[in-house]
Amino acid sequence: MKVGRNDPCPCGSGLKYKKCCLGKEKKNYEDMEAVYLKKYGIRLKHRKDIEAIKRAGVIAIETLDLVESKIEIGMSTDEINRLVHEFTVSKGAVPAPLNYRGFPKSVCVSVNEVICHGIPGDRVIRDGDIVNVDVTPILDGYYADASKTFIVGNASEEARKIVAVAKESLKRGMAQAKPGNRIGDIGWAIQSYAESEGCSVVREFVGHGVGFKFHEPPQIPHYGRKGEGITLIPGMVFTIEPMINLGKRHLKILDDNWTAVTADGSLSAQFEQTILVTEDGYESLTPYEL
Repeated sequence: MKVGRNDPCPCGSGLKYKKCCLGKEKKNYEDMEAVYLKKYGIRLKHRKDIEAIKRAGVIAIETLDLVESKIEIGMSTDEINRLVHEFTVSKGAVPAPLNYRGFPKSVCVSVNEVICHGIPGDRVIRDGDIVNVDVTPILDGYYADASKTFIVGNASEEARKIVAVAKESLKRGMAQAKPGNRIGDIGWAIQSYAESEGCSVVREFVGHGVGFKFHEPPQIPHYGRKGEGITLIPGMVFTIEPMINLGKRHLKILDDNWTAVTADGSLSAQFEQTILVTEDGYESLTPYEL
């Protein structure tokens, strides 16, 4: 039940809510906000920030929906880049990956054995490929980050398995994003599930705070121990983006200094959403069905 400012305070003091616990709650939040910024470098988001990230999130999801409707056998990864770039700009946004630390394209497109940061180019999508598309639009100075792995054509049983495990891994990680839980709970949920399915979790790349910048504190590992790490509190916004390998977790970086591939050549899949910790759980700011 929502308590109005002029209602009796639920604590039973006999005072109006605005004269009692409302002020205390506001002060407690301000105190925690200052502690998290000083101790961890984490900038909590306020309502106006959250609404702005949501608007960027709408563009992110619309972009992924567009790619899903257009992706096909014979399409080059550079065509996906062009599609994403043109759509993002048409919405008044800017693609964050473009020129980020020298990244030359507007989107990361990672096919089959590519774990992440695939640079779009001449590679042609073939029947049975799995293709991760990772988008980050900037709208009015705010960032939203999301990705999906698409199955193109008639995929193998192994390809379908790794996509399903990656999707469920994100779902289980998101379920741990609630006040009082710790960052380690997210990684524990993902790692314990993925490994129970005979898959592995990439450790070199993690989720991250997002919103004011492309990458902010805290880091969100997709492996870990339950009960360890920073305590989650309302106002935290970060990505959860587990990268799950069908084989071993190890990787190598190609000569372009960006593209990460599985060391054993096995398939890799990833799903990502931008998550807000709320008073009683979480809200996805880039929501799509899992």
